[in-house]
Amino acid sequence: MRTAIRSLLVRGSLACLALLPVSSSPAFAQPAAPPPPPAGPWVTSATAGLALTDGNKDTNTINLGYDIVYDPKTRNVVKSQGLYLHGRSDGELTADRLALNARDEYALRQRLYTFGQLQYLQDQFKDIDYLVAPTGGLGYRLIDTEPTKLSVDGGVGGVWEKPLLGEVKGSGAIALGEKFSHQLSDVAIINESLSALYKTSDSEDALYAFGASLATIITTHTQLKVEFLDTYKNLVVPPIQKNDIAVIVGMVFKR
Repeated sequence: MRTAIRSLLVRGSLACLALLPVSSSPAFAQPAAPPPPPAGPWVTSATAGLALTDGNKDTNTINLGYDIVYDPKTRNVVKSQGLYLHGRSDGELTADRLALNARDEYALRQRLYTFGQLQYLQDQFKDIDYLVAPTGGLGYRLIDTEPTKLSVDGGVGGVWEKPLLGEVKGSGAIALGEKFSHQLSDVAIINESLSALYKTSDSEDALYAFGASLATIITTHTQLKVEFLDTYKNLVVPPIQKNDIAVIVGMVFKR
């Protein structure tokens, strides 16, 4: 198990580092300066997307999300993210997922930090009525520059999961994660993340989440974002599929 997750984290990090510009042409000679940071400690954004088709297939899909960061430029940073997906095709439900995360990071040294977080997941197509996982641990910023950031972290805690039909089951938990971001230019940024949540009662009962996005700045307060999400649950009851993939296009409103 440990070998597998180390391999996933290394692959995710290397894959993102491979996206960094290496050309010697003038366009890539120096990384573009990122936009000026927002004033004040609060940075908030909301994302909304809608897709409709009509004809051979009648489909509708909506996605709503938010991202909040409180950074008073001290040792402490508080973050929260949320995403809701809902889709139907010819009247049949095809997606119903709500994911929330709250996290507090405290810098111990320039690159070393400790964190505490609370994860919540509701996913009908993973047979999850709800999953709650509070964890805490240590993280390290492997790269912490402008325009590139890369960090890894690991922690322990607990997890409580309730299936759609059945009782709540609790267990200890091991949480591992990796995050990467790179400012491609004045108007474009890529983000990538990989996380794993293991139950100590059964190491095969694991939940993995991978995400990658490209955001393009349109105005000071708006962006267009394309995001790829891959959620994998190792233990499921057939006919539930282990893997779910979503491609999301949405407008981001930031202040």
